[in-house]
Amino acid sequence: MEEQREGRRPRREGRRPDHHRHHDRRPDHRSEHRGGPPSPASHGTGPELTNERILVLPGDEIDARGLNPGYGTYREGGKVFASVMGIVSLRPPIARVIPFSGPYVPTVGDMVIAIVMDVGPTYWLVDLRASHYAPLHHSGTPWKIEYGECGEYLRPGDSIVVQIEGIDPTSRIMVTMNGDGLGKLSGGILQMVSPTKVPRIIGKAGSMIKMIQQYTGVKVVVGQNGRIWLDGSPEGILKARKALQIIDVEGQRHGLTDHIKLFLEGKEDG
Repeated sequence: MEEQREGRRPRREGRRPDHHRHHDRRPDHRSEHRGGPPSPASHGTGPELTNERILVLPGDEIDARGLNPGYGTYREGGKVFASVMGIVSLRPPIARVIPFSGPYVPTVGDMVIAIVMDVGPTYWLVDLRASHYAPLHHSGTPWKIEYGECGEYLRPGDSIVVQIEGIDPTSRIMVTMNGDGLGKLSGGILQMVSPTKVPRIIGKAGSMIKMIQQYTGVKVVVGQNGRIWLDGSPEGILKARKALQIIDVEGQRHGLTDHIKLFLEGKEDG
């Protein structure tokens, strides 16, 4: 697992550098709970949500009538088929397949945790765990920045919460730091998981991540790109990290939620 470089544990910032009198936007945790666990298809009379977890292989037909094909699927002859091996997820109006593993595929609207890699006079280059870096223009921040001042606000190695704003035909990714739940992160650590396991980590209506926060007392920000920010006591962070590692490795396990709860209660080993 990767994690943010050690030794940098300032608190989450609420201000710009001292010589400015403006405020950073803090990530608010309403943005943590986007999505939920895979909701499998039914092979009955039409698509419906069940507790059954349906595994599909590339080329398998998915009962997705009335839904549009999403990631991991394609439409052919009026029917929807899986393009990857994984678990069927029906979340109207989209049918998709959650693969067991794979890289982060940016989607417009995703909230992700990015790391600043380089600074220009009017922009920063940030790493999203995607195929290439994305530029963050100073106009995509809540700050009023003069030409050449970008380095006074964000520096290489800083972690920020941004949203995927657009993807052009050349696959160039555009991001913004303007919006609720977006901004600079300070303190804490970054824990990495497979992006495909993020829905399981969040849980239905945010249930899994809420449970982890409740039992550990740790603040959590989940990026759709598989970067997760944790801040709290060393003991709480250690337990939260272990819970995330279990989900990352055993994400397809039946009864995973109960297993994580018992682990957090100290009744089961990880």
